[in-house]
Parts: sequence; structure tokens; C-alpha cells
Amino acid sequence: MPHAFGPCQKRKKLEFVSLFQPAIEAMLNMPTLESRCNRPLQMSFEEHLRALVFFHLEEHHSAQHLLQVLEQDDFAKSVIAPKNGIKKSSFSEATNERGLEQFMFVYQNLQTQASNIIPQQNPELGNLVGIDGSLIDATLSMHWADYRKKSKKAKVHLGFDLNRSIPRKIYLTDGNGAERPFVSLILSEGQTGVMDRGYQSHRRFDQWQRDGTLFMCRIKANTKKKILEAKPIDPESIVFFDAVVILGSTKTNQTKEPLRLIGYEVDRVKYWIATNRYDLAAEQIAAAYKMRWDIENFFAWWKRHLKVYHLIARSEYGLMVQILAGLITYLLLAIYCHRQFREKVSIKRVRQLRIKIQNELRTGFFDIPHGSDFKEHLQYANAKT
Repeated sequence: MPHAFGPCQKRKKLEFVSLFQPAIEAMLNMPTLESRCNRPLQMSFEEHLRALVFFHLEEHHSAQHLLQVLEQDDFAKSVIAPKNGIKKSSFSEATNERGLEQFMFVYQNLQTQASNIIPQQNPELGNLVGIDGSLIDATLSMHWADYRKKSKKAKVHLGFDLNRSIPRKIYLTDGNGAERPFVSLILSEGQTGVMDRGYQSHRRFDQWQRDGTLFMCRIKANTKKKILEAKPIDPESIVFFDAVVILGSTKTNQTKEPLRLIGYEVDRVKYWIATNRYDLAAEQIAAAYKMRWDIENFFAWWKRHLKVYHLIARSEYGLMVQILAGLITYLLLAIYCHRQFREKVSIKRVRQLRIKIQNELRTGFFDIPHGSDFKEHLQYANAKT
């Protein structure tokens, strides 16, 4: 819908441009995506990423639904879709066969951007990374996604920055993929992994300590504990136990390296946290572990409101591209919500953004020639007049 501007009128900045601009910046120095044959690419990487961000943001239910919108919706045709449109076969090829290196590059770059602008909630607790796995329902045709007979699932293994509420390292396996081996892969030097009971392993506790890996891991309440050094407890505190211990009941199951064990109670539920963080007070260990629920909330919110697990790819390669696009969408929202409102991502703000995007071409304040290049939008949106 072209619009004639008066001499003193300013062009308003497209809200999708505001959202997507950090991704444009993240593409600087990105490895070039090239065609694998003599035929030119039907969809550039930027166009592919733009379409997948739009897919997650607008809660489309399938690739076919997305392609229909890109073909028929005025806004999507003008701002999201490639100039000449995109066919189902070309979109499928782009998702399942190319671009993974570039998606990972943009994802990591956006993490850096988000970390630089989003402050830590509790910096005194250190660099806390929640670690957890999440299952994705797969189709029976996805033979690589082993889970159980007549059921296929994939599994995401994710590190989550608990102090900034943003995703970190990501790995994808079949549904039977073990979670504990990914702790060492997800954590970097100086980070503390915060994990639930599924990660309890006395052998790995020893290995993590030998490797200098910091951790806080909830353990089962009935785990045997041999107290080596008890620490004083404040009777008014939620903490009822703080000691250096050896865990396990037999020599084959015992930890070789002593570690710290914190016990605290909330709402009549007792929590036992094994850790090698001796620099924090017991109450701080309890507070840090309670932050672990943020990764659970992230997975639930991500699935529900961005429809990340509505499959548009069947290959392991394509599913990883889709997951990275979903994580990129979340990081873009995290940056957008912080810059616009100084808030975390919320469905309230996402719905406001969706409404703005859906109404942009209907307001008459945007001069968007059909089929124009997105980078031109970015340049003109940043112009003063």
C-alpha cells in the first residue's frame, strides 16, 4: 500500500525491521552461503532466516501455511518473502540441505549481542548455566530419531544463561540420547552448571571436579552421605544441612572426591544440592538452584508461544536448522523487549508486536514498494526523513 508523504512527515520504522535488525548486524563477517551447483540460490540465507523468524513469531502451523502466507499476505510478500516468491521444493531444500553453518554463526553472534545489553539478575552468584534436555515428537519416517517401538522422538540438549534468561549452547540427538555427557560440552570455563536429579552421577561428579568444572546438581533424597566436615547452620534459615561429604553407599558407587552438600526446604519439599562451589553461602546455593526452573519455563514458553516443535523438517540437519531459527527468534525478542521496555520476553509483549506487524501495511504510514529488498527497508527505516 504505497503512501505519499508530506514534506515534513517522517517515515515510521517498521516494527519487524526493529526486531530483525540485530540479525542483520549478526550476519557481518558470516561465511558466505553458496549454491552447490550451477543453478543460483532460489532463496538467500537472509531471506530464509527472515521467513523462519516470521514463521515462529506468527505461530504458523506448517511450512505449507507459511508459504501460503508468503504468497498471499501483503505484508509478508513485501517484507518477508523473496522478491520472486519461493516454491515448496526450494524452501524444503534450503531448510534440509544448507545454511546450518550460517544459522549457528548468527545464533552465536546474537548471544553476544544479548549478553552485552541484558544485565545479570544476580551477578554475585556467578555465571550460572541451567542444563536440561527436551523431547521433540517426531514422525515415524524420521528413522534417525530413535526412542522406542512405534514412537520416534528427538532430543534437544540446551544450556540456558540463568542470569540473563537467554539460551546458550545447543545440541541435538535422537530421543534416547544420554544427557549427562553434554554437561562438559555445554559448559565453558568459569560457568557453573545447574542441573536436576537426572544428571546425578557420582563418577561424573568426580570427573567434573578433576576437570575444574563447576556444578550444582540436585540429588535423590535417599542418597547415602558420609559427613567429613559439618558447617554451622542458621536456625532461621531455609537451609538445614551444609557439609563436606562423600556420596554413595558402596566403594563402587562412592564419590572419590569430597564435595559440598546443601539441604534446604521450601513448601515442605526438601532439596539436596551437591556442588563444588565453596565460595557461596548455603542460602546463595539454594537461591541459585531455584533459578534452574527458568530453563523449564523457557522450554514450556518456547514450545507454546513460538510453535518451535511444529516440524517443518524431517532430516536431522533440517530439524537443527529449525531449532536454531527458533532460538534466534527468541534472542531477537529478548533484545527487542529489553531495548523497548527494559523487560524480559513475555507473551504480552509478543502479542503487541504481532498486532503491530499485522497492522503496519494497513495504517498508511509506510511506503513499501512491493518486492523491495529488506536491506533497503533497513536503510530507509534508519533514515531521518
